[in-house]
Amino acid sequence: MCLAIPAKVVSLDTSDATAMVSLEGIRKKISTALLDEVEIGDYVLVHVGYALNRLSEDEAQRTLDLMREGGLLAEELAEISEASQ
Repeated sequence: MCLAIPAKVVSLDTSDATAMVSLEGIRKKISTALLDEVEIGDYVLVHVGYALNRLSEDEAQRTLDLMREGGLLAEELAEISEASQ
């Protein structure tokens, strides 16, 4: 389905504007080029490998909870996991 999903930034590489994020335990390298500022520990909304905007931890958790309730989270994580291999 390819929805944007909240993820936590766990490391940054400023040399190429990328970050490693954790999506419910799945780690993925993404581009942060579309954002002015990102720090380790931030939550970002990720779509097709790009961080689109920053979210508060509360916003990220509410979004993940809604996706989980709607049955969308498992589907998105499966797609992300397959693409990472």
